[in-house]
Amino acid sequence: MTRRLAEVAKKVGMSEATVSRVLNNRPGVSENTRAAVLTALDVLGYERPTQLRGQRSRLVGLVLPELQNPIFPALAEVVGAGLAQQNFIPVLCTQTAGGVSEADYVGLLLQQQVSGVVFFGGAYAQAEAQHEHYDLIAERGLPTVLLNAAVDGLDFPRVVCDDAVAVEQVLGHLRQLGHRRIGMVLGPPDHVPSRRKLAAARAHAAAAGSALADDMVERTMFSLEGGQAAAARLLRRGATALVCASDPLALGAIRAVRRCGLSVPDDVSVVGYDDSSFMTCMDPALTTVRQPIDAMGRTVVDLLVGAISGTWGEHGEIFFEPELVVRSSSGPAPDAFTSADHKSVS
Repeated sequence: MTRRLAEVAKKVGMSEATVSRVLNNRPGVSENTRAAVLTALDVLGYERPTQLRGQRSRLVGLVLPELQNPIFPALAEVVGAGLAQQNFIPVLCTQTAGGVSEADYVGLLLQQQVSGVVFFGGAYAQAEAQHEHYDLIAERGLPTVLLNAAVDGLDFPRVVCDDAVAVEQVLGHLRQLGHRRIGMVLGPPDHVPSRRKLAAARAHAAAAGSALADDMVERTMFSLEGGQAAAARLLRRGATALVCASDPLALGAIRAVRRCGLSVPDDVSVVGYDDSSFMTCMDPALTTVRQPIDAMGRTVVDLLVGAISGTWGEHGEIFFEPELVVRSSSGPAPDAFTSADHKSVS
């Protein structure tokens, strides 16, 4: 007990007597002092006294599906900074292959009596994934915000980059450049944002008096390797442009083009999605769809803090319009791309 008092007092810069009053739930301390002591207790890994376990800490869980895609740490940085300005402590929870699952993280966060959770991608965007842990969050009434589209039935506020607008921008750009065999490299079939992108692509093709051929659509995992394999299949079918659902997929597509002995953008144009870090440093620099990270991140913070304070109960989707950033990886469709050329691609 004495060691715990000393460590918590040192962490918050207060006397042990003040910390003791908080832990014993005695009067005479301000709410800010009480919140600071309880947060320090949580951060140091000490269990709260029984009489204080019903009070939420100032911790907020940030649950990320991965760190390999730069868009996720970029969004987490904006959200984390905004939460810190509101005197909340962001706790980063990153999933890894074979590591702690999203459901496990939810259980741990609930044990820590966090004030809220932000999900940056995960099971909520996959129709065939397990969603029981979201029901547990809803039952507890824990303020929660989701980034990007979700499956039906999850009644949490969602901050979304408009996939339909993004696809319209990209396909309009490529059609102006003369491309007609445009391949789509999307996420898994049950991935909701990828479904929206595909629906928008089909609607765009119909409006142009054509149809999106089934052989111009490939589904894969969100990784560079997945993008490379999917792009190789589309190239064998004669695609002259590749629209990818993430920047890592686009980098894999560029690798596939080069492995086929072709060049970007002279033979094949490649477009990504996110405008994540270092895309301007690629050779060629990647044409991609830019998500408004700062604006989306600030909105996430506003929604969450409003829900925590009980002053804002927004639900449903809040859409943000993306911006197509044209760089060197997209160019005019090749003048000649014969069937013989197609057969030589491997």
